[in-house]
Amino acid sequence: MGRIAVIGAGMGAMAAAARLAVAGHRVTVYERSETYGGAVGRYEREGFVFDTGPGLLHLPAVWRDLFVKTGKEPLEQCVGLVQVDPSSRHIFADGTAVTLPNASRAGVVSALDEALGSGVGERWGEFLGRARDAWERTRRPLLEEPLRADWQVLGRDPYPALRQRKLLRARQASTVAEIGAWELADPRLTALLDACALTYGLDPRHAPASAALLPYMEQTFGSWYVEGGMRELARAVYERCAARKVEFAFGSEVTRVLEKDGRAVGVELAGGAVAEADHVVAGIEAAGLVGPELWRDKDIRHQKGTGDGPLPGRFTVLLALRGARPASTVHRTVVHSPDAGAEAAAVFGGRTEMRPTVTVLRPGDPRTTPDDEHEAVTLTATVTGHGGAVAWTDTALRERYADALIEAADAAVPEIRDRVLWHQILTPAETGALPAPALAGAGGRYLHPANSTRLPGLYLVGGHAHPGGGLAHAGMSGALVAGLIVEGAGFRGSQ
Repeated sequence: MGRIAVIGAGMGAMAAAARLAVAGHRVTVYERSETYGGAVGRYEREGFVFDTGPGLLHLPAVWRDLFVKTGKEPLEQCVGLVQVDPSSRHIFADGTAVTLPNASRAGVVSALDEALGSGVGERWGEFLGRARDAWERTRRPLLEEPLRADWQVLGRDPYPALRQRKLLRARQASTVAEIGAWELADPRLTALLDACALTYGLDPRHAPASAALLPYMEQTFGSWYVEGGMRELARAVYERCAARKVEFAFGSEVTRVLEKDGRAVGVELAGGAVAEADHVVAGIEAAGLVGPELWRDKDIRHQKGTGDGPLPGRFTVLLALRGARPASTVHRTVVHSPDAGAEAAAVFGGRTEMRPTVTVLRPGDPRTTPDDEHEAVTLTATVTGHGGAVAWTDTALRERYADALIEAADAAVPEIRDRVLWHQILTPAETGALPAPALAGAGGRYLHPANSTRLPGLYLVGGHAHPGGGLAHAGMSGALVAGLIVEGAGFRGSQ
C-alpha cells in the first residue's frame, strides 16, 4: 500500500486518514498548529469549558459509520452521545415563542399549532414533506457520491415548489426567501427557515429552495450533544487515527504540493523539508499550494455565494455565569432578529447588524463548569467575514457586538448581565470562514470543488470541498476521499 500525506488535522482530514490507515496505507498528517480538530476547538478557563466551533451534532450516523468501519469500538463507546430534547426553543420578534421536540415531525407540527395558532404547524409540516422529497432526490448524488463529472445535472433545483397563480401568471419559489413568502406565509415560520439557512452560512435571499433539506435533516434525524463538548468527538476521532497508526506531525506547515510528471508526489514543509507520498489529501484550501492554474478549469467548481466579499463567519461570546442553571432550561434557544432581511443584507453585504439572530447554548453539563453553582453559556451569531469592510480585530467593535448579543440573549437567560463573571469573544478573525453545505439548484453555484482534482494524486477533503461545510458533511468528504484512493476513480460511494 502507498504513502499518504494529509494536509491539516481537521475533522474531514482525520476521517479520511483513519479510513485510509485501516485500508493499509501509511498515513502522515501535517498540521501547522499544535493540535487537531480544526474548527472543533475548545476554550478553558477557571474550570469553565466551551466549544469554540459547532456545539451540536446532526446526522450522527456519519460518525457512527466511521467508527464501525475503523475499529471494534462504536462511537457511543468512545464518547457520551445524548439526544437533545427539546431540540430548541424559538423566541420571535413579536414576542411569541415555541419549544420544538427533537426528531418528531408530528410533535413539531403540534407544538407550532399550539404556540402560534391553528394551521401554522400543518403548513410547516407540508413544507417538510416537500423538503423530504428534495432530500430523497439528491441525498445520494449530492452527499454520498463523489461529485459527478456531469455535475451540471445538479444545477436543477430538486425542491418541488408549489405552483401558485398570481395575476394570471404561475410562479414557484426558487429561493429560501420565496418559500417563506409564498409557501409558509407566516413571519415566524419564515424566521425559522431563514435562521436555519443563515446558521449554515447561506443567504436566504439567494440560496436555492433546495436548502429546505437542512431543517428537514435537523428535525428528522435530530440534534445530539457530546458530553464534555464537541471537542470530545474530535478527541475520539484523533485517538481512533492514532490507534490505526496514523502519524501526526504538529507544528508542520505545508507550503507546497510537489508535482512530478503531472502528478502529486508529496509535500514541502516550511523550512524546506520534503515528504514524499503516493497521494496527497488537502484538508485546507489548496489553491495556494499548487498554483492557480489548477483551479481555472470549468469542471472544478467554487461556491460563488452572492457577493464578492469573504464568506460569512461566526461571532461567538463565551459567558461564565454565577448561579446554577435551572433544571427546566432548554439546551438551545434561538432569539430571532426583528428584521431578518436587514440581517442577511448586512452579513452578505460586508456590514454589521446590531440586532442579529442569536443562538444561545446552555448545555447544563457538569464537565463544563467548576461546580453546580455556575453555568457556561455560549452565544453565537452569523456575521460578515473577516478581511472585508469589517475589521473584527477592532476591540471596540468586538465589545459593542458582544453587548448586542448579550442584550438579545436576555430573552433566553433572564438577568444575564448580573450573572456574568467574565466573557471571551471569538470572531471570524480567529475562527475563520463558515463554508456552507453543497446544494443542488441555482445552476450549480452552490456546489464545491470535487474531491479529486485535475492533478492526479491530489484530493480535497473538508468544508471547502464536496459536499461542503458542516460537521456531518466533513465526515462524508472523508469517506469519499478514502473511497477514491482505495477503489480508484470508479468509486461511487457506499451502497
